[in-house]
Amino acid sequence: MVKPIKLYTWGTPNGHKISIFLEILQLPYEVHSVDITKNESKQEWFVKLNPNGRIPTIEDPNTGITLSQTGAILQYLADKYDTDLKYSYKYGTPEYYKTLEYLIFQVAENGPIQGQANHFKVYAKEKIQYGIDRYINDTKRIYGVYEDILSRNAANQSLYLVGSHYTVADFALFGWANRLERLEIDIHQWPLLSKWFTKLAEISEVQKGLTVG
Repeated sequence: MVKPIKLYTWGTPNGHKISIFLEILQLPYEVHSVDITKNESKQEWFVKLNPNGRIPTIEDPNTGITLSQTGAILQYLADKYDTDLKYSYKYGTPEYYKTLEYLIFQVAENGPIQGQANHFKVYAKEKIQYGIDRYINDTKRIYGVYEDILSRNAANQSLYLVGSHYTVADFALFGWANRLERLEIDIHQWPLLSKWFTKLAEISEVQKGLTVG
């Protein structure tokens, strides 16, 4: 029996990456809400789990592993629990490394840039047009890159970022793509991304994962 994984999270795109993938893998997990609006992630008890003081973080009692950083968590869950390779590829294959490439692209570029766009356009008390324009434009550029990535997978109807099925690269991106509307960016301006997003959104586990936190 797999013991429930402890998920420390909040209702953000980064938090939803993990809850969605846990639902997809049908793993038992316990949700521990960490209210980032009250700086709970900076409290001593949480910083002991994650020195960076950011959600999400997991504790896996099955292995004794505690992890933060969404890319690391997603890769860990895939390596440990997706043993039949439904949502990953065998280590060492070209598809494995492409998945890793696009996962890193999401956590290193898409998330930080779109996060800054959210800050300047939605949350900042002082509206600085230069900051808004810079990060909105770069967010659009990045989604244009994803459109190109999907176009290169025409053999699989451009439904997946890599190969013939969804991977952590897809689930990592979805949480952020789901928040484009608050930036007044319409995902339908990219036809392949629009189709990709719509199909993913139809999955019941994805919808359930979006309610967590």
